[in-house]
Amino acid sequence: MTASERGASGRGEGRGRPERRNEQGRERHRGAGGPRRFSQQAPSQRARAADPARLVAFEVLRAVSRDDAYANLVLPARIRHHRLDRRDAGFATELAYGALRGQGTYDAILARCVDRPLDRLDPAVLDVLRLGAHQLLAMRVPPHAALNQTVALARGTIGAGPGSLVNAVLRRASEHGFEEWIEELTSATADATEAAAIRYAHPAWIVRALRQSLAAHGRPVTEIDALLEADNAAPVVNLVALPGLGNLDEALEAGATPGELVEGSALSAGGDLGRWAAVRGGTLRVQDVGSQLVARAVAAAPVEAAGERERWLDLCAGPGGKAALLGALAAERGATLLANEPAEHRADLVRQALRPVPEGAWSVRTGDGRTLDPELRGTFARVIVDVPCSGLGALRRRPESRWRRTPQDLAELGPLQRELLDAAIDAAAPGGVVGYVTCSPHPAETIAVVEDALRRRADIEPLDAGAALDAVALRPLGAGHAATAQLWPHVHSTDAMFLALFRKRSSGAY
Repeated sequence: MTASERGASGRGEGRGRPERRNEQGRERHRGAGGPRRFSQQAPSQRARAADPARLVAFEVLRAVSRDDAYANLVLPARIRHHRLDRRDAGFATELAYGALRGQGTYDAILARCVDRPLDRLDPAVLDVLRLGAHQLLAMRVPPHAALNQTVALARGTIGAGPGSLVNAVLRRASEHGFEEWIEELTSATADATEAAAIRYAHPAWIVRALRQSLAAHGRPVTEIDALLEADNAAPVVNLVALPGLGNLDEALEAGATPGELVEGSALSAGGDLGRWAAVRGGTLRVQDVGSQLVARAVAAAPVEAAGERERWLDLCAGPGGKAALLGALAAERGATLLANEPAEHRADLVRQALRPVPEGAWSVRTGDGRTLDPELRGTFARVIVDVPCSGLGALRRRPESRWRRTPQDLAELGPLQRELLDAAIDAAAPGGVVGYVTCSPHPAETIAVVEDALRRRADIEPLDAGAALDAVALRPLGAGHAATAQLWPHVHSTDAMFLALFRKRSSGAY
């Protein structure tokens, strides 16, 4: 509950006999003794301006809706701008992310409470309604506080007229609890996919895609509800200390817990991590454990490439999380890393991420990974290619993505993914290792790409990716299936990272 919300009830207790007259001496309370209790509708008790935590959440939703921004990039800046304390920052985070995750479900509920199609509402009003619906139906906010503060938010940011509309719509929404709304919305459909889409706030095509993904990677499709629930859970912040450069001391002293899947990792409740010196210095970083595992697996897989000093390549390095971890591992082993990124602004982020790593251990190239210089081809002992993908494996961290992606994205990304994998294989030296990585479990982006490469190319052989992950994990993961490996939010508490490993054959082996 925010600071302003704590005063929303308007209860003021005096000492001894309660004061019954206002400043003009008029008697305002004729009841028996005891503190005065205002009604929820008392005009004098209505909030007149948005409280900072809700304002931050609203600004995040507006940036996402209006500017196609990413919540994880906007939210920290707005929290700092409004100088929220830790408690209010946590409230703003839960409110913004929860409203974004639940958007589809809340829109279906709101459509039953509004006298016009939702697309005819002012987008800013719709964002306010989504925030109000999440507070009423999914947070531990008293209903009167949710209504009062959300109406104040509308009045303070949009105007008095929209404030009245917001008040009326949210009162209708508050007439039922979440489960009652779900029952009402799903009672007319016998389609399990459509019902799951409403209950778990995923587009129906993503529900179908994730069910197909479970089957393709050897898991029971009955896990679909658990997977969708995991997508909606607020993710814990994953930290990594760069090997040989950083440590977890500061994080552990602040209450973080050591990671259970990979060494050098920790789990934090979040907050302003920028206050830690190690984070500011770049030796302690935020990185999903799944991302850490696949990077370490590529770095640890046995190679047969010649050369006293290994050369490593991160072909799609932006924004630099895996590159920083790989660079630190390379520096420990006397290897060098080339981080390639086609976009200049993302290449700058990669340089920033690699800044703590000794300069002689890395370099950054700005350019299309499919057009590496001829002299670089066939020279790298290790290549990782984390290809652009649908991001269906990171929906819990990027809640707005589920409403932006379409099935057409899969068709458009497929050729690029295959071309980048070909470029990665071409860059590998004979005996070298190539790691193909996606943050998506969809078979069109994972198994299909791998099988296609194995059919087309005689110069590669598959390696056991599940065994490679287990070799760098602190406990067996059980992620392997048909030589590839797939991590899952509901099983491993990671993003749904996919890994396939190949060895480049020598020219005489095929």
